Amino acid sequence: MITLRLDPELEQTISNIAHQMGLSKSELIRRSITEYIDKLEKPSAWELGQDVFGKYASDNVNLSKDRKKLVKEKIRIKG
Repeated sequence: MITLRLDPELEQTISNIAHQMGLSKSELIRRSITEYIDKLEKPSAWELGQDVFGKYASDNVNLSKDRKKLVKEKIRIKG
């Protein structure tokens, strides 16, 4: 069991949302914590592929990361 102190405004927000969803405050908080932890444990698509993005079509290993800068340079050269 965990005891938690919340500021009154956050506690009221939790109460309102729980009521709207037809849940107890405890159930809403349990679901919220579970979802937060699940997101922490799962890497994003970018994190999964960052070591290969932009490496194979050119010699520029930062192609995905620097895409905006590279596009601006291309436009400047053509202009």
